Amino acid sequence: MTDLIVAHGVSRSHPVPRRTLFERRATSVALEPTSLTIRAGSSLGIIGESGSGKSTLVRLLLGLETPTTGTVDVGGRLVDASAPARSQRWLRRMTGVVFQDPYASLDPRMTVGRIVAEPLWALGVPGDHRARVAEVLGQVGLGADATERYPHEFSGGQRQRVALARAIAHRPAVLFGDEPLSALDVTVRAQILRLLGELRRETGMTLVLVSHDIGVVQSLCEQVAVMKDGAIVEQGATAEVLRRPADPYTRRLLASIPTLP
Repeated sequence: MTDLIVAHGVSRSHPVPRRTLFERRATSVALEPTSLTIRAGSSLGIIGESGSGKSTLVRLLLGLETPTTGTVDVGGRLVDASAPARSQRWLRRMTGVVFQDPYASLDPRMTVGRIVAEPLWALGVPGDHRARVAEVLGQVGLGADATERYPHEFSGGQRQRVALARAIAHRPAVLFGDEPLSALDVTVRAQILRLLGELRRETGMTLVLVSHDIGVVQSLCEQVAVMKDGAIVEQGATAEVLRRPADPYTRRLLASIPTLP
């Protein structure tokens, strides 16, 4: 496998508003300098508590924010979040994203067919868009009649299937999921979990999954990175890290998982 995404010492800091004109300007560090390599066809889970820097790291990898220090390469090309959106179209073609909330991530004024087709025409993907929409909706377990319906006509799990269809419609090389299962109930979560696994096996796409749920990462991801206070404190094969965690924080995180008697 070749290196698909390489982050070289990326960090992210935000200025803290001054309470008075005479107060020294301070910064808040969201991500410490971090290096990370994701190989093509692999699956990486990023776990940690809220505020640990998981989403910040993913936004830098996606070119949605500019790193304070360091660089990100995707497919051998430099990601420049400050560049005009048009010049970053190549990056949008390579990546797909599924967000946490299926209720907020879909435009209620658009039909499902238009929602799923949006990345195809926005990114200038050639081919029969109508046929591709029907194909990808079938992949996520939704019928052809879904194209003329609106998001409010679907359940939460079905909406997340629509969001997933939109994310993979343009055949991205890597799929990012930012807590894509946390807003779903247990039964629907299991269905989407199986669907993600099937899609990855069928397409061979790279998967980067941010999750609080260690069980989800264990099911889908071969590699795991554990984050705390804006830094990766442990990284390796998922089975190995979960079986023999080396960092005290990872051990505490695993010990906090509730178990039934």
